[in-house]
Amino acid sequence: MSVLTILAVLLALYCLSGRLLTRQGLSGLQCTRAFSRPAVFEGETGEMVEVVRNDRPMLIPWLRVESHISPHLQLGRQDNLHVSGSRYYSSLFTLMPYQQVKRRHRVRFLRRGVYDLGNASLSVGDVLGFFQASREQMMHVPVLVFPRLLDERELPQPLSLMLGEIASRRQLLTDPFLVRGIRGYQIGDPVRDIHWPATARMGETQVRVFDHTARIRLMVILNVQRKDAQWGDHLMDYEEGEIEYGISVAATMCIRALRSGLSAGFAANMPLGEEKVSTVLLPGGGAAREEELLTAFARLTILRTLSFPLFLETLTDLTDMDIVVLSCYDSEEIQAGLARLRRQGNQVMLHILERIQQGGAA
Repeated sequence: MSVLTILAVLLALYCLSGRLLTRQGLSGLQCTRAFSRPAVFEGETGEMVEVVRNDRPMLIPWLRVESHISPHLQLGRQDNLHVSGSRYYSSLFTLMPYQQVKRRHRVRFLRRGVYDLGNASLSVGDVLGFFQASREQMMHVPVLVFPRLLDERELPQPLSLMLGEIASRRQLLTDPFLVRGIRGYQIGDPVRDIHWPATARMGETQVRVFDHTARIRLMVILNVQRKDAQWGDHLMDYEEGEIEYGISVAATMCIRALRSGLSAGFAANMPLGEEKVSTVLLPGGGAAREEELLTAFARLTILRTLSFPLFLETLTDLTDMDIVVLSCYDSEEIQAGLARLRRQGNQVMLHILERIQQGGAA
C-alpha cells in the first residue's frame, strides 16, 4: 500500500470522525451550573459549580462553554477559564468517553441584586479546528445578593442612637397577653399580677412574669430621588452610589430591629424587580421576616415610581409607628409629608444621606 493511499485513508477517517463529532458529539453533552449558596451578602465570596458530562462513547477533543456574566459577579482567575471584559466567560474542557468533569469557580459578589447566568453556548471541535458545531443550552442559575449590612461604626450615629432608644423603650413595656412564666412575689409587684391558682398550689404568693411587648414597630422609608428637580425616573450608574448606600442603611436598621425583638417594615418609591409599583412592606416580625425583607432589598430596582412627596401622601395606613425617612435631600414638600405622618400618630425622623461615590464609603 502506497504512502498516498495510507494518507488518503487517514484523511478519510479523520473527516469521518470530524463529521461524527459535529453531528453526535453535542447531543451527548450535558452541562449544569449552580451557585454554592442561593443567597449571599454583597462583598462575600462564593463558588459556582460547573459540571459537564459526556454520555457518548466518543472522545471530545475540546468543548468550550461560553456564557454572559454580570460585571457585578467577579470570577477568580484560573486555568482553562477566560473572562472577557467582565461580560463573558468561557471554560475549556477535554472529555473522554462517558467522562464527567466538575469545576468550582470562585465568585465575588460585588453588588446587591438578583442575578442569573442564563443560557450557555456549547461548542465542540476537532484538534485541528476543521470541524466545529455549537448549540445553546437553556439554564436557570439564579442567586440573590443581599445588601451589605453595616457595622456599628458605619451606621450613622443618629440612626444608631435611635435604634438604641427604641430597644430600650421596648424593655420598659410588657405585654399582658405574653406570659413568660411565674416567680415568687417580690416587694413592689402589683397585686393584679398575682397568679392565684399557682399561689394556692405552691403555698406562697406567685406572680406572673410577662414578656416584653413586640408592638413597637419600626418603618424605614427610602427616597430614590437624589434631588428635588430630578427629571427622569432612572439614574445613571455613577449616580446610584447614594441610593445603594441608603438601601444598606435601611437593611441594617430593619435587621437590627428584628434581632432586638421589634417589628420592622420598609417602603420606597421604587419597585421590586420589573414591577411598576412602589414598595410598601408593613412592619412585621417572626422568624421568616428577616429573609423576607432581605429578599425585597435584593430585588429593589433603582427606578422612581412616584415623586417622593406624592409617595408620602399614599402612606395613609402608617399609624403608631417609629418612622425613619432616608433621603438625599430635604424640601418643603417633604416636610409637609412628614408632618402628615406625624398627624397620623407616628414618631418621624428624617436622615439626610451623605453624598458618596458608588462603591465608596460615606
